Amino acid sequence: MVSEKRSNLECFLDSTTPVVSSQFLSKSEIRNLNKLWHPWERERVEFFTLGDLWNCFDEWSAYGAGVPINVDDAGDETIVQYYVPYLSAIQIFTSNSSLNCQREETDSETRDSFSDSLSEESESEKVSRWDGCSSDECVFDQETSSHLNDRLGHLYFQYFDRSTPYGRVPLMDKVCALSKRYPGLMSLRSVDLSPATWMAVAWYPIYHIPMGRTIKDLSTCFLTYHTLSSSFQDLDENGLSKRKRKEGICVPAFGLATYKMQVGCPTP
Repeated sequence: MVSEKRSNLECFLDSTTPVVSSQFLSKSEIRNLNKLWHPWERERVEFFTLGDLWNCFDEWSAYGAGVPINVDDAGDETIVQYYVPYLSAIQIFTSNSSLNCQREETDSETRDSFSDSLSEESESEKVSRWDGCSSDECVFDQETSSHLNDRLGHLYFQYFDRSTPYGRVPLMDKVCALSKRYPGLMSLRSVDLSPATWMAVAWYPIYHIPMGRTIKDLSTCFLTYHTLSSSFQDLDENGLSKRKRKEGICVPAFGLATYKMQVGCPTP
């Protein structure tokens, strides 16, 4: 049986989709889930921690994620192009109980440590945690705001990288640095996150193997968008069959943007 030929774009998405090691909630924890985010009755609920998600990017951040690329129309010649991931943006919305827990952890840190981390932040980066809104920011009445918080959750953390590509550090290094101030970046679980939680990962090409020749049109950069909440996992009835061979929860891209990609080029 001849296997179906995949496009270079499909190869890229498959090679850069994290498969996160997972755990199962206890029955008591299942009963305490936010019913607005998890309305389906399930005997088993699978989840991952954000720390385990970032571990998927550890090796990619150091050496790049290898993507097989066909460099001719016939598909007779293949190279492996390596891409390094960078955290472009992230917003984490969680429940009030989870938020309070993370606040206690963060507030227990020393003021000196907090000041040191602030001094290391570049002006081009925007990092914030929601601790309530000022009078200028509160445009809804209290009842409307409460209703939105129930559905969307509370904004625990957000980050948008506005620095140039050459000024960025790989995703794993950036997350480790940010987690010193926001421990929830490691400890929060996918079941604690609202459906509004998302992140964007930028992928930049660094080298290809073999390197014996110069290949044009391999400079395409990608931006992948991912949801991090288990709410969407509940909607995937065929999730087990769609996973890669090794055990874990797939965190596929729901959106994609490209830079320097041309129609007809052998780039993914």
